[in-house]
Amino acid sequence: MMRIWTLILLGSVAVAGLAAYGAVTFLRDVPGAHVSLDDPVMGGSARNEKPSKPAKARKNLAQVYKDEVAAIVPHKAIYNIEMVERRSGSQVLNISGQMYFELKKTCDAWISDHRFNMLYEYADTPPMRITSDFATYEQLDGDTFDFTSRRRRDGTVFQELRGRATVDSKGGKAVFSKPGGLDYRLSPDILFPMGHTLATLKAARDGKTFLTLPMFDGSDEEGPVDVSVFIGKKINAMDERSFGTAVDPTLVNTPAWRMHLAFFPQSNPEPQSDYEMDAVFHDNGMISHMYVTYDEFSVTQSLVALEKLPVDDCGQGGVANGNGGRGRSVK
Repeated sequence: MMRIWTLILLGSVAVAGLAAYGAVTFLRDVPGAHVSLDDPVMGGSARNEKPSKPAKARKNLAQVYKDEVAAIVPHKAIYNIEMVERRSGSQVLNISGQMYFELKKTCDAWISDHRFNMLYEYADTPPMRITSDFATYEQLDGDTFDFTSRRRRDGTVFQELRGRATVDSKGGKAVFSKPGGLDYRLSPDILFPMGHTLATLKAARDGKTFLTLPMFDGSDEEGPVDVSVFIGKKINAMDERSFGTAVDPTLVNTPAWRMHLAFFPQSNPEPQSDYEMDAVFHDNGMISHMYVTYDEFSVTQSLVALEKLPVDDCGQGGVANGNGGRGRSVK
């Protein structure tokens, strides 16, 4: 089952990282959505072996937050999702839709909201409309994470998830209240989505080209994963892609890296990754473009609207705007 990340990936996923990863979560349920290991962005073959020893990221999480948290820009965005290639024999004729993503920072936590509206078209069956809402609340210390989601098929709810995960130096636990009776033990080095995003940013800034970190995001019932990240060359996205007038240029005219991510469920003993993706990951925590290749089709998620959100100054004299100024309206 694909999951919502979000570097704060995807988020993405964002896209932000959470936003970007979120799009893949819902495409995973489409018949024929088996991930290819071809890497259109980085070139060559992607890693297909499960890492034997995840990096111990939690021990320096406080330093990671200190180094990277100020770079993250709270924002709201809209992404277009579309199928760009269909292979012979595919059951899916077309996939199209949009995702709204919002990331806020309070004095206590990161709050994210993802809303999807997707249409799946098939050769021999009626089209299917999938809508969904996914929200998270991740405390700034990285020790507590609340999550909730609801998905509808043609207006009828078919899945609800809700729960809380907590962790400390001795380990932790993720407990689902919906569905009841589902829980997972978490290792002391587990990261939640924003923590994972910050650790990935730090690695990119430090010049690393590869890292593997464990993560739990609550986007499905499959539990924690190990995420292997390949960090490519540094780029400026505006040199490679045009953005519309609804996109605040100050947020995309920023340093970014090409990244390839592979997800390995900790509950699965198989060495192959569950899924993989390529993304343009900005140093302010956003993802401006993502490309996902499946056996039967390929899809992209492209940024079409983007705006900064104000930031609480936590008692320092009012409300400050994230990185100064406001972009154009998204909603």
